[in-house]
Amino acid sequence: MGQSNQVAIVGAGLAGCEAAWQLGSRGIPVVLYEMRPAVMTPAHQSGQFAELVCSNSLKSKDIFNAHGLLKAEMKLAGSIIMASAEEHAVPAGSALAVDRQLFAEGVDQRIKHCRGIRCEKSEVIDIPALSESYSRVVIATGPLSSDAISLSLRKLLNDEGLFFYDAIAPVVYTESIDMNTAFRASRYGKGDSDYLNCPMSREEYEGLITGLLQAQKVPFREFEQAKHFEGCLPVEVMAERGMETLSFGPMKPVGLTDPRTGRQPWAVLQLRQEDRDGKLYNLVGCQTRMVWNEQKRVFRQVPGLEQCEFARMGSMHRNTYINAPIHLDSRLALKTLNRIFLAGQITGVEGYVESAAMGLWVAMNILAEIREEEPPQADAQTMVGALVNYLMTASPDNFQPMNSNFGLLQDSGEKRPRNKRERRQQQAEKALNRWQSLLDRIGWHV
Repeated sequence: MGQSNQVAIVGAGLAGCEAAWQLGSRGIPVVLYEMRPAVMTPAHQSGQFAELVCSNSLKSKDIFNAHGLLKAEMKLAGSIIMASAEEHAVPAGSALAVDRQLFAEGVDQRIKHCRGIRCEKSEVIDIPALSESYSRVVIATGPLSSDAISLSLRKLLNDEGLFFYDAIAPVVYTESIDMNTAFRASRYGKGDSDYLNCPMSREEYEGLITGLLQAQKVPFREFEQAKHFEGCLPVEVMAERGMETLSFGPMKPVGLTDPRTGRQPWAVLQLRQEDRDGKLYNLVGCQTRMVWNEQKRVFRQVPGLEQCEFARMGSMHRNTYINAPIHLDSRLALKTLNRIFLAGQITGVEGYVESAAMGLWVAMNILAEIREEEPPQADAQTMVGALVNYLMTASPDNFQPMNSNFGLLQDSGEKRPRNKRERRQQQAEKALNRWQSLLDRIGWHV
């Protein structure tokens, strides 16, 4: 291990650039490794730092929206990603969208002109070897991590809990489920009634299948043409195999009795608790490539979900990420190798700003360690802290990446307004106050 305080950061995407900036601009020497353009990914077009490869939207600016609240916290912490995004914004209503080229150039130039950061255009293929030359190593290689570094990371994890493909089911807010229709039960009464069950008649079930078949789907990109694993087929692929496939699969009603009728339904869509506090439930077996509006239309056909609100939409795409609850501590360092940190989407968060936020969090922890100062504690009443808390406390048996949403925020114990917008306003204001208090407490000056 290197004896100096020099930090190696691998990957100059949003998380890597955020971490590098926050450390380098505060006097911590950083070497930022980026393999592009010598070694390209299937999605990137250039060797530019912070290149956006999907949408140019960073989602809502409204702090009463979870994505907007996360942005506001990032701004308070002096985020380089937020600064460049706002500087190069394009008209997009209440969303923050950017000119991709100018946004990336803005981040790129700030990083390259920071005296504390040295940039190395080379591919890292051996994480343990790299760690011998630096005090700390941050892996921020993103969803399209190269085969070489993925193999190196997999060896560090003892071949356990490194995933290469997302199969994500939608997640809904518990409070939006109609509990006059949905009922709690486990099949045959086994367990502690851990599931919510939305019963369907034959007509309702067949209507759902028709909706799945007719819905518009997101096409695979060329490099995503992967074989589906039988254990995580898209729900629409199962529907294509025949009208009864789902009713004999994840929607089978066997062992369940609808308390309203005293009979077994024709089919049941089960929902499983997603978070420790029970504010979020995912739709079991409903991983999907339907476009978002179609997901809302189709799944709201299910009895009990007519008015459901979505905290996360379903998706299936190539993605490299680890089973965070097993492998990461609250600093986002490996539990078994505490000088190796992970940042960005590889930790198990989804979204541009979420990825950058994990880069910020890692930088805050590394800075505190090097300066031997008070480290930040993940406050789950803030959006950054709630994301970190999710990575620590989600079920390792069914871990899936998560984006920011109000369901992740820990309840404060205060009486909550019944009006949704007033409730969000209360949560957002408290989050920002608590986040600012955390920054003040650890001396995080912008």
